[in-house]
Amino acid sequence: MQKAVTETERPGRLGAELSAPDVRAAGVGRVRRMQLILGSAVVGLAVLAYLATNWWTIGRFQVTTDDAYVTARAATIAPKVAGYIAAITVADNAAVKAGDLIARIDPGDYQLAVRAARDATETQRAMIARIGKQISAQRSTVDQAQAQLLAAKAGAIKAAQDMKRQTELATRRINSAQALDAAQSANEQAKANVTGVEAALAAASGAVGVFDAQRVEAESQLRQAETALAKAERELTFTELRAPFDGVIGNRGVQVGDYVQPAQRLASLVPMDALSIDANFKETQLARLKPGQRVRIAVDADAACSLEGVVESFSPAAGSVFSLLPPDNATGNFTKIVQRVPVRIALPAEARQACLLRPGMSVVVSVNTKSGTERPVPSAPATPPVAATAAADAPRAR
Repeated sequence: MQKAVTETERPGRLGAELSAPDVRAAGVGRVRRMQLILGSAVVGLAVLAYLATNWWTIGRFQVTTDDAYVTARAATIAPKVAGYIAAITVADNAAVKAGDLIARIDPGDYQLAVRAARDATETQRAMIARIGKQISAQRSTVDQAQAQLLAAKAGAIKAAQDMKRQTELATRRINSAQALDAAQSANEQAKANVTGVEAALAAASGAVGVFDAQRVEAESQLRQAETALAKAERELTFTELRAPFDGVIGNRGVQVGDYVQPAQRLASLVPMDALSIDANFKETQLARLKPGQRVRIAVDADAACSLEGVVESFSPAAGSVFSLLPPDNATGNFTKIVQRVPVRIALPAEARQACLLRPGMSVVVSVNTKSGTERPVPSAPATPPVAATAAADAPRAR
Protein backbone atom coordinates (compact mmCIF):
# COMPACT_ATOMS: atom_id res chain seq x y z
CA MET A 1 0.00 0.00 0.00
CA GLN A 2 1.38 3.50 -1.05
CA LYS A 3 2.51 5.69 1.80
CA ALA A 4 0.81 9.07 2.14
CA VAL A 5 2.96 12.12 1.55
CA THR A 6 3.33 14.28 4.63
CA GLU A 7 3.41 18.10 4.69
CA THR A 8 7.08 18.12 5.52
CA GLU A 9 7.87 16.11 2.46
CA ARG A 10 6.01 18.33 -0.08
CA PRO A 11 8.58 21.15 -0.43
CA GLY A 12 11.30 18.73 -1.11
CA ARG A 13 9.27 17.00 -3.71
CA LEU A 14 8.33 20.30 -5.42
CA GLY A 15 11.97 21.39 -5.46
CA ALA A 16 12.90 18.05 -6.90
CA GLU A 17 10.32 18.48 -9.61
CA LEU A 18 12.02 21.79 -10.94
CA SER A 19 14.80 21.07 -13.34
CA ALA A 20 18.16 22.81 -13.21
CA PRO A 21 17.72 24.70 -16.52
CA ASP A 22 14.49 26.30 -15.22
CA VAL A 23 16.22 27.52 -12.13
CA ARG A 24 19.05 29.04 -14.15
CA ALA A 25 16.56 30.78 -16.54
CA ALA A 26 14.68 32.33 -13.64
CA GLY A 27 17.91 33.68 -12.19
CA VAL A 28 19.03 35.16 -15.52
CA GLY A 29 15.64 36.91 -15.92
CA ARG A 30 15.95 38.50 -12.52
CA VAL A 31 19.46 39.69 -13.33
CA ARG A 32 18.37 41.19 -16.67
CA ARG A 33 15.50 43.02 -15.04
CA MET A 34 17.83 44.46 -12.49
CA GLN A 35 20.29 45.46 -15.21
CA LEU A 36 17.51 47.13 -17.20
CA ILE A 37 16.32 49.02 -14.15
CA LEU A 38 19.84 50.10 -13.29
CA GLY A 39 20.55 51.10 -16.91
CA SER A 40 17.38 53.15 -17.10
CA ALA A 41 18.26 54.83 -13.85
CA VAL A 42 21.77 55.62 -15.11
CA VAL A 43 20.42 57.04 -18.39
CA GLY A 44 17.83 59.08 -16.53
CA LEU A 45 20.45 60.46 -14.18
CA ALA A 46 22.70 61.25 -17.16
CA VAL A 47 19.89 63.07 -18.93
CA LEU A 48 19.04 64.99 -15.77
CA ALA A 49 22.70 65.84 -15.30
CA TYR A 50 22.96 67.02 -18.91
CA LEU A 51 19.81 69.12 -18.62
CA ALA A 52 20.94 70.59 -15.34
CA THR A 53 24.38 71.36 -16.73
CA ASN A 54 22.88 72.84 -19.89
CA TRP A 55 20.52 75.00 -17.87
CA TRP A 56 23.29 76.12 -15.54
CA THR A 57 25.72 77.00 -18.33
CA ILE A 58 23.33 78.10 -21.11
CA GLY A 59 19.64 77.87 -20.33
CA ARG A 60 19.52 80.26 -17.41
CA PHE A 61 21.05 82.97 -19.62
CA GLN A 62 18.45 82.54 -22.39
CA VAL A 63 15.34 84.75 -22.67
CA THR A 64 12.94 83.24 -25.19
CA THR A 65 9.67 84.22 -26.83
CA ASP A 66 7.65 82.86 -29.72
CA ASP A 67 5.74 86.15 -30.12
CA ALA A 68 8.14 87.36 -32.79
CA TYR A 69 7.78 88.17 -36.47
CA VAL A 70 9.84 89.22 -39.46
CA THR A 71 9.35 92.90 -40.31
CA ALA A 72 10.44 95.35 -43.00
CA ARG A 73 9.96 99.06 -43.60
CA ALA A 74 7.72 98.68 -46.62
CA ALA A 75 6.82 101.78 -48.65
CA THR A 76 3.39 102.51 -50.07
CA ILE A 77 3.58 103.54 -53.71
CA ALA A 78 1.04 106.35 -54.22
CA PRO A 79 0.67 109.13 -56.83
CA LYS A 80 0.91 112.86 -56.13
CA VAL A 81 -1.23 113.81 -59.12
CA ALA A 82 -4.57 112.56 -60.44
CA GLY A 83 -5.13 110.88 -63.78
CA TYR A 84 -5.68 107.64 -65.64
CA ILE A 85 -3.10 104.85 -65.43
CA ALA A 86 -1.57 104.59 -68.90
CA ALA A 87 0.92 101.78 -68.25
CA ILE A 88 2.17 99.42 -65.55
CA THR A 89 5.72 98.29 -66.22
CA VAL A 90 6.22 95.72 -63.43
CA ALA A 91 4.50 92.46 -62.62
CA ASP A 92 3.25 91.28 -59.26
CA ASN A 93 6.04 90.14 -56.90
CA ALA A 94 8.68 91.52 -59.28
CA ALA A 95 12.03 92.74 -58.00
CA VAL A 96 12.88 96.33 -58.88
CA LYS A 97 15.88 98.61 -58.42
CA ALA A 98 15.85 102.16 -57.10
CA GLY A 99 14.65 104.47 -59.88
CA ASP A 100 12.90 101.78 -61.94
CA LEU A 101 9.60 102.84 -63.50
CA ILE A 102 6.62 101.16 -61.82
CA ALA A 103 3.62 102.87 -63.41
CA ARG A 104 2.83 105.83 -65.66
CA ILE A 105 -0.14 108.20 -65.46
CA ASP A 106 -1.47 109.75 -68.69
CA PRO A 107 0.72 112.88 -69.03
CA GLY A 108 -1.35 114.74 -71.68
CA ASP A 109 -2.96 117.33 -69.39
CA TYR A 110 0.28 117.96 -67.56
CA GLN A 111 2.22 118.44 -70.79
CA LEU A 112 -0.32 121.09 -71.85
CA ALA A 113 0.05 122.76 -68.46
CA VAL A 114 3.83 122.88 -68.93
CA ARG A 115 3.41 124.39 -72.40
CA ALA A 116 1.01 127.06 -71.11
CA ALA A 117 3.33 127.94 -68.23
CA ARG A 118 6.29 128.14 -70.60
CA ASP A 119 4.36 130.47 -72.95
CA ALA A 120 3.40 132.69 -70.01
CA THR A 121 7.05 132.88 -69.03
CA GLU A 122 8.12 133.86 -72.53
CA THR A 123 5.39 136.52 -72.61
CA GLN A 124 6.68 138.06 -69.39
CA ARG A 125 10.23 138.05 -70.70
CA ALA A 126 9.10 139.84 -73.87
CA MET A 127 7.24 142.41 -71.76
CA ILE A 128 10.36 143.05 -69.70
CA ALA A 129 12.39 143.52 -72.89
CA ARG A 130 9.77 145.98 -74.24
CA ILE A 131 9.78 147.96 -71.00
CA GLY A 132 13.57 148.08 -71.13
CA LYS A 133 13.44 149.62 -74.61
CA GLN A 134 10.81 152.11 -73.42
CA ILE A 135 13.10 153.11 -70.58
CA SER A 136 15.99 153.64 -73.02
CA ALA A 137 13.77 155.78 -75.26
CA GLN A 138 12.48 157.76 -72.31
CA ARG A 139 15.98 158.43 -71.08
CA SER A 140 16.76 159.83 -74.51
CA THR A 141 13.73 162.08 -74.08
CA VAL A 142 15.13 163.18 -70.73
CA ASP A 143 18.47 164.01 -72.36
CA GLN A 144 16.65 165.98 -75.03
CA ALA A 145 14.67 167.90 -72.39
CA GLN A 146 17.86 168.69 -70.53
CA ALA A 147 19.40 170.09 -73.72
CA GLN A 148 16.27 172.16 -74.36
CA LEU A 149 16.44 173.44 -70.79
CA LEU A 150 20.02 174.61 -71.32
CA ALA A 151 18.99 176.37 -74.52
CA ALA A 152 15.97 177.93 -72.80
CA LYS A 153 18.11 179.17 -69.93
CA ALA A 154 20.59 180.67 -72.39
CA GLY A 155 17.76 182.40 -74.20
CA ALA A 156 16.41 183.68 -70.89
CA ILE A 157 19.81 185.14 -70.01
CA LYS A 158 20.04 186.91 -73.39
CA ALA A 159 16.48 188.24 -73.02
CA ALA A 160 17.26 189.54 -69.52
CA GLN A 161 20.38 191.33 -70.78
CA ASP A 162 18.46 192.87 -73.70
CA MET A 163 15.79 194.14 -71.35
CA LYS A 164 18.46 195.62 -69.06
CA ARG A 165 20.07 197.50 -71.96
CA GLN A 166 16.71 198.76 -73.23
CA THR A 167 15.82 199.90 -69.73
CA GLU A 168 19.08 201.93 -69.45
CA LEU A 169 18.50 203.46 -72.87
CA ALA A 170 14.95 204.32 -71.95
CA THR A 171 16.19 206.02 -68.78
CA ARG A 172 18.39 208.32 -70.91
CA ARG A 173 15.54 208.76 -73.45
CA ILE A 174 17.61 207.27 -76.21
CA ASN A 175 15.29 204.47 -77.37
CA SER A 176 11.58 204.34 -77.84
CA ALA A 177 9.02 202.90 -75.44
CA GLN A 178 8.12 200.29 -78.08
CA ALA A 179 11.64 198.81 -78.00
CA LEU A 180 11.50 198.64 -74.21
CA ASP A 181 8.15 196.87 -74.34
CA ALA A 182 9.48 194.36 -76.87
CA ALA A 183 12.50 193.63 -74.66
CA GLN A 184 10.31 193.10 -71.60
CA SER A 185 7.99 190.77 -73.57
CA ALA A 186 10.94 188.75 -74.87
CA ASN A 187 12.29 188.41 -71.32
CA GLU A 188 8.97 187.12 -70.00
CA GLN A 189 8.69 184.63 -72.86
CA ALA A 190 12.18 183.37 -72.16
CA LYS A 191 11.33 182.83 -68.49
CA ALA A 192 8.12 181.00 -69.41
CA ASN A 193 10.04 178.86 -71.89
CA VAL A 194 12.50 177.87 -69.16
CA THR A 195 9.62 176.94 -66.87
CA GLY A 196 7.98 174.85 -69.60
CA VAL A 197 11.17 173.02 -70.44
CA GLU A 198 11.80 172.31 -66.77
CA ALA A 199 8.29 170.84 -66.50
CA ALA A 200 8.90 168.70 -69.59
CA LEU A 201 12.19 167.50 -68.09
CA ALA A 202 10.44 166.59 -64.82
CA ALA A 203 7.71 164.73 -66.73
CA ALA A 204 10.29 162.82 -68.77
CA SER A 205 12.26 161.93 -65.64
CA GLY A 206 9.03 160.81 -63.92
CA ALA A 207 8.16 158.63 -66.90
CA VAL A 208 11.50 156.86 -66.50
CA GLY A 209 10.58 156.09 -62.89
CA VAL A 210 7.18 154.76 -64.01
CA PHE A 211 8.84 152.48 -66.54
CA ASP A 212 11.32 151.27 -63.91
CA ALA A 213 8.40 150.38 -61.60
CA GLN A 214 6.67 148.58 -64.47
CA ARG A 215 9.83 146.60 -65.13
CA VAL A 216 10.07 145.59 -61.44
CA GLU A 217 6.44 144.49 -61.57
CA ALA A 218 7.04 142.57 -64.79
CA GLU A 219 10.12 140.88 -63.30
CA SER A 220 8.04 139.82 -60.27
CA GLN A 221 5.39 138.42 -62.60
CA LEU A 222 8.16 136.63 -64.50
CA ARG A 223 9.32 134.96 -61.30
CA GLN A 224 5.76 133.89 -60.60
CA ALA A 225 5.49 132.51 -64.13
CA GLU A 226 8.79 130.66 -63.71
CA THR A 227 7.52 129.21 -60.42
CA ALA A 228 4.33 128.09 -62.16
CA LEU A 229 6.45 126.54 -64.91
CA ALA A 230 8.63 124.70 -62.39
CA LYS A 231 5.50 123.42 -60.63
CA ALA A 232 3.98 122.26 -63.91
CA GLU A 233 7.20 120.49 -64.88
CA ARG A 234 7.39 118.91 -61.41
CA GLU A 235 3.81 117.66 -61.67
CA LEU A 236 4.68 116.24 -65.10
CA THR A 237 7.50 114.21 -63.53
CA PHE A 238 4.99 112.88 -60.96
CA THR A 239 3.14 111.09 -63.75
CA GLU A 240 5.95 108.53 -63.63
CA LEU A 241 5.99 106.49 -60.41
CA ARG A 242 9.46 105.12 -59.72
CA ALA A 243 10.84 102.86 -57.01
CA PRO A 244 12.43 104.83 -54.15
CA PHE A 245 14.73 101.92 -53.25
CA ASP A 246 15.51 98.30 -54.13
CA GLY A 247 12.76 95.87 -53.23
CA VAL A 248 9.92 93.63 -54.38
CA ILE A 249 6.54 94.88 -55.59
CA GLY A 250 3.56 93.40 -53.75
CA ASN A 251 -0.07 94.04 -52.91
CA ARG A 252 -0.69 95.76 -56.26
CA GLY A 253 -4.18 97.22 -56.39
CA VAL A 254 -4.38 99.11 -59.70
CA GLN A 255 -4.87 98.26 -63.35
CA VAL A 256 -4.32 100.09 -66.63
CA GLY A 257 -7.21 102.49 -67.19
CA ASP A 258 -7.97 103.09 -63.51
CA TYR A 259 -8.42 106.69 -62.43
CA VAL A 260 -6.23 107.40 -59.42
CA GLN A 261 -6.20 110.24 -56.93
CA PRO A 262 -3.28 111.70 -54.97
CA ALA A 263 -2.24 109.55 -51.98
CA GLN A 264 -4.21 106.55 -53.28
CA ARG A 265 -2.39 103.28 -52.61
CA LEU A 266 -1.26 101.60 -55.81
CA ALA A 267 1.18 98.98 -54.52
CA SER A 268 3.68 98.25 -51.77
CA LEU A 269 7.44 98.03 -52.09
CA VAL A 270 9.14 95.68 -49.61
CA PRO A 271 12.92 96.05 -49.13
CA MET A 272 14.04 92.43 -48.95
CA ASP A 273 17.59 93.47 -48.04
CA ALA A 274 16.46 95.40 -44.94
CA LEU A 275 14.56 92.80 -42.92
CA SER A 276 14.56 92.69 -39.13
CA ILE A 277 12.75 90.93 -36.30
CA ASP A 278 10.18 92.44 -33.94
CA ALA A 279 9.99 90.30 -30.80
CA ASN A 280 7.34 91.07 -28.17
CA PHE A 281 8.90 90.18 -24.83
CA LYS A 282 7.05 90.17 -21.56
CA GLU A 283 7.76 93.11 -19.33
CA THR A 284 9.14 90.69 -16.74
CA GLN A 285 11.83 89.61 -19.25
CA LEU A 286 13.13 93.07 -20.19
CA ALA A 287 15.40 93.59 -17.17
CA ARG A 288 17.94 91.11 -18.58
CA LEU A 289 17.91 92.41 -22.16
CA LYS A 290 20.37 94.98 -23.49
CA PRO A 291 21.28 96.28 -26.96
CA GLY A 292 24.11 94.31 -28.53
CA GLN A 293 23.21 90.88 -27.10
CA ARG A 294 23.27 87.96 -29.54
CA VAL A 295 19.98 86.35 -30.52
CA ARG A 296 19.33 82.86 -31.88
CA ILE A 297 16.40 82.81 -34.30
CA ALA A 298 14.40 79.78 -35.45
CA VAL A 299 12.10 80.29 -38.44
CA ASP A 300 8.79 78.45 -38.31
CA ALA A 301 8.61 78.15 -42.10
CA ASP A 302 11.99 76.44 -42.31
CA ALA A 303 12.91 74.19 -39.40
CA ALA A 304 16.41 73.68 -40.82
CA CYS A 305 17.08 77.41 -40.90
CA SER A 306 18.82 78.93 -37.89
CA LEU A 307 19.85 82.56 -37.83
CA GLU A 308 21.76 84.77 -35.44
CA GLY A 309 20.87 88.41 -34.88
CA VAL A 310 21.61 91.21 -32.44
CA VAL A 311 19.31 93.13 -30.11
CA GLU A 312 19.12 96.57 -31.67
CA SER A 313 16.61 98.72 -29.75
CA PHE A 314 13.56 98.75 -27.50
CA SER A 315 10.16 100.27 -28.14
CA PRO A 316 9.49 103.41 -26.07
CA ALA A 317 6.21 101.93 -24.81
CA ALA A 318 4.29 98.68 -24.54
CA GLY A 319 2.32 97.56 -27.56
CA SER A 320 -1.00 98.31 -25.87
CA VAL A 321 -0.13 102.02 -25.74
CA PHE A 322 0.02 102.21 -29.54
CA SER A 323 -3.19 100.23 -30.10
CA LEU A 324 -6.25 101.81 -31.68
CA LEU A 325 -8.08 101.76 -28.35
CA PRO A 326 -5.54 101.96 -25.51
CA PRO A 327 -6.73 100.25 -22.30
CA ASP A 328 -8.22 102.43 -19.58
CA ASN A 329 -7.92 100.79 -16.17
CA ALA A 330 -9.20 103.78 -14.21
CA THR A 331 -12.78 102.49 -14.09
CA GLY A 332 -14.45 99.18 -13.37
CA ASN A 333 -12.81 95.99 -12.20
CA PHE A 334 -9.11 95.55 -12.82
CA THR A 335 -7.31 92.41 -13.89
CA LYS A 336 -3.56 92.70 -14.12
CA ILE A 337 -2.17 91.40 -17.40
CA VAL A 338 1.51 91.10 -18.18
CA GLN A 339 2.29 93.57 -20.95
CA ARG A 340 4.60 92.98 -23.89
CA VAL A 341 7.17 95.44 -25.23
CA PRO A 342 8.43 95.20 -28.84
CA VAL A 343 12.18 94.68 -29.21
CA ARG A 344 13.86 95.26 -32.57
CA ILE A 345 16.41 92.58 -33.55
CA ALA A 346 18.80 93.35 -36.40
CA LEU A 347 19.76 90.73 -38.96
CA PRO A 348 23.09 90.78 -40.81
CA ALA A 349 23.02 90.62 -44.59
CA GLU A 350 24.36 87.07 -44.77
CA ALA A 351 21.65 85.88 -42.36
CA ARG A 352 18.92 87.45 -44.49
CA GLN A 353 20.21 85.59 -47.54
CA ALA A 354 20.59 82.24 -45.79
CA CYS A 355 16.86 81.56 -45.31
CA LEU A 356 13.58 82.25 -47.03
CA LEU A 357 12.36 85.24 -45.01
CA ARG A 358 9.27 87.29 -45.70
CA PRO A 359 7.75 90.06 -43.57
CA GLY A 360 5.07 88.64 -41.32
CA MET A 361 6.64 85.21 -40.88
CA SER A 362 6.66 83.79 -37.35
CA VAL A 363 9.95 83.08 -35.62
CA VAL A 364 11.15 82.00 -32.19
CA VAL A 365 13.93 84.10 -30.67
CA SER A 366 16.27 83.30 -27.80
CA VAL A 367 18.44 86.11 -26.45
CA ASN A 368 21.75 85.17 -24.88
CA THR A 369 21.93 87.57 -21.95
CA LYS A 370 25.44 86.39 -21.17
CA SER A 371 26.77 87.78 -24.45
CA GLY A 372 28.48 91.17 -24.65
CA THR A 373 26.64 94.46 -25.02
CA GLU A 374 28.91 95.98 -27.62
CA ARG A 375 26.76 96.95 -30.56
CA PRO A 376 28.23 95.75 -33.87
CA VAL A 377 28.39 97.84 -36.99
CA PRO A 378 25.42 97.02 -39.30
CA SER A 379 26.50 94.96 -42.28
CA ALA A 380 23.93 96.52 -44.59
CA PRO A 381 22.72 100.13 -44.91
CA ALA A 382 19.32 101.00 -43.58
CA THR A 383 16.40 101.53 -45.91
CA PRO A 384 16.60 105.03 -47.48
CA PRO A 385 13.80 107.42 -46.51
CA VAL A 386 10.78 107.78 -48.80
CA ALA A 387 10.34 111.34 -49.96
CA ALA A 388 7.18 111.10 -51.99
CA THR A 389 5.59 108.14 -50.24
CA ALA A 390 4.80 107.20 -46.67
CA ALA A 391 7.22 104.72 -45.11
CA ALA A 392 5.92 102.53 -42.35
CA ASP A 393 6.59 99.22 -40.64
CA ALA A 394 4.90 96.16 -42.10
CA PRO A 395 4.75 93.74 -39.15
CA ARG A 396 2.41 90.81 -39.07
CA ALA A 397 -0.93 91.63 -37.44
CA ARG A 398 -0.91 90.55 -33.86
